[in-house]
This record gives sequence, C-alpha cells and structure tokens, in this order.
Amino acid sequence: MERNQNTLDDLDFAILSCLQKDGRMSFTEIAEQLNVSVGTARTRLNRLIEEGVISIVGRVDPDKVGFRAYAHVAVYVRPATLKEHVADTISKMPEVSFLASTSGDYDLEVDVMCQTNNHLVDFINEISKIEGIYQTKTTLYFKVYKYAQPDLNLLKN
Repeated sequence: MERNQNTLDDLDFAILSCLQKDGRMSFTEIAEQLNVSVGTARTRLNRLIEEGVISIVGRVDPDKVGFRAYAHVAVYVRPATLKEHVADTISKMPEVSFLASTSGDYDLEVDVMCQTNNHLVDFINEISKIEGIYQTKTTLYFKVYKYAQPDLNLLKN
C-alpha cells in the first residue's frame, strides 16, 4: 500500500529529515536525535522503505564522476496516444536521470547525464528513432546551482 503525506506522522517526517541530512545515519543516531528507541527507528524506517516512501541511494555529483554533458531534453510526441510507449522506452535508457509527463508546449521532460557532448548527440539520435517522437529540444546545463530533495518542512501546517 502506498502512503501519501497525509498518512505520515511527525515521527515519519523526522526520520525522513534525518536521512535527507545524512543518508548513512545509523538507527542509533536517528533514535538519539528523535528521542525514540532504536527498535522504533528501525521499524519505522523499514516500513517507509517497504511502502516506497523512501529509497536509500547514493547520489553522485555528475561533474565529479565524469558526466560532462548534463542536459534537459524536451520531447514532443505525435500522435499523443504514443506518449506512454515513448516514456516507457526512454525510461529504460541508462542516461536518463529524470523523466516526467508535462503540460504545455512539449509532452515529456527528460534530464540526461552523458559523458561527453558526442555521447549526448548519440543519445538524442537514438531517442529520435523511437516511434512517436516528433521533435526534441535540448538545453545543456552549464552549471547546476542547486540539486536537492524537497524540504519536508514545506509540508508542515
């Protein structure tokens, strides 16, 4: 069962906030910071993981690990009935770090991380072959000023 923010309590949000600050924080540290038992911290976090509320991953700095062509690709799909097919196909490509259906001028928003500009050109050429892709528009990110998860404090009343 998936949960939404209305079913998360203050302790759930506090655990999530701890892990946003340090994804390697131990159950002991979480328990001490939140004044709960280690067992409570472990049980709550495991439930949040099982329910898909959070996943623990190592997030890399694209530039520091060798991705020199970090870009946004706007994808236009025609006919619109192929949008799900196109999204499914693009989502399986290893260069894709973010993919969303959008409103407005284009149909899909794709963020990609490529090693070089030539790699990016190859990626664009490859997705252009997908049935339903009518047009793409690529914007290269020169410098990323902020790359973060949402601030959970925004959800508090």
